Amino acid sequence: MTGATEPASGSEVSAFIASKLREVPDFPELGVQFKDLTPLLADAHGLAVVTDALAQAARGAELVAGIDARGFLLGAAVAIRLGTGVLAVRKGGKLPPPVRSETYVLEYGTAALEIPADGIELTGRSVFIIDDVLATGGTVAATAKLLDHAGATVTGAAVVLELAALQGRAAISGLRVTSLHTI
Repeated sequence: MTGATEPASGSEVSAFIASKLREVPDFPELGVQFKDLTPLLADAHGLAVVTDALAQAARGAELVAGIDARGFLLGAAVAIRLGTGVLAVRKGGKLPPPVRSETYVLEYGTAALEIPADGIELTGRSVFIIDDVLATGGTVAATAKLLDHAGATVTGAAVVLELAALQGRAAISGLRVTSLHTI
């Protein structure tokens, strides 16, 4: 494995992520094999490797948007690496008004994502989305719509882990997506 300051190949990054994943059976419900990235993020070298790989995907963006909640951690690290700011895309009801909101469908209902409606000018700015996992694609798709409605130009998205069987890319087919590890 190359050092975090040296470019690592995609296969090296993927293998490293796989070695740090913790599988939790029957969480959050019976039959689900939860993929826990906490050991990866708690490892200084692992966090550096992932940050460098995500930053490589986000090059050229003026702003990084990290999705609630692990996307905040990753988005902030990427923004520091790129010398940009970070925008926290929050779950509904977590920000004071006024907010811009985008509702999206979950398996058993709906949810909303929000960003501040004032104080941050997004019109014409290139924004790159960062999240931890791409599953069904609903969260990334809603974030892209939210940013688009705010006037930003979404240049792509990157995730640490993609669960390919859930076909999340179908929900975001018009967006360039980088996945560091796919299972």
